[in-house]
Amino acid sequence: MAIEEGIVTRIEGPHAWVKTMKSSACKSCSARGGCTTLGGGKEMIVEALNNANAAVGDLVAVGFETGPLLKLTFLLYIFPICCLFIGAVIGDKIHTRIGFDPSIASLLFGMLFFIFSFIVIRVIGKRLSGKAEYKARVVQIRRRSQPTNGSTTRCPSGDGSSSE
Repeated sequence: MAIEEGIVTRIEGPHAWVKTMKSSACKSCSARGGCTTLGGGKEMIVEALNNANAAVGDLVAVGFETGPLLKLTFLLYIFPICCLFIGAVIGDKIHTRIGFDPSIASLLFGMLFFIFSFIVIRVIGKRLSGKAEYKARVVQIRRRSQPTNGSTTRCPSGDGSSSE
């Protein structure tokens, strides 16, 4: 499981919005569409299932399952290349039937299959986006936020008095 740390900024139903720092792994992450970069900088907001019942201001660990992440990585990176290659081979094999030069037929069919792969990715991505296993989750509360309503905290003895 890939783990990132962040602070909860908003709670809405079963979801928490967590502000995290963008890491180098974000560039290759297939789930990066679920994250929002703040002002183009290193901070970003991740929508996560709030399984740990975190509250606004809590420091939390956000986890992404690596199995589904690897499947999505294959879908995003390997599948289009495979489609491009298959299209080029098909174009080369049928160039005489369509009356094209083998190079032109390979190029055209390769590009058509490559574009088709992104349509397939879009359809599959929309279908998978509703599944919980493909979403980030708040897996642990590392530190609870301090109360900010003006209330005083009790001293360690528990009676509320100070020992001066």
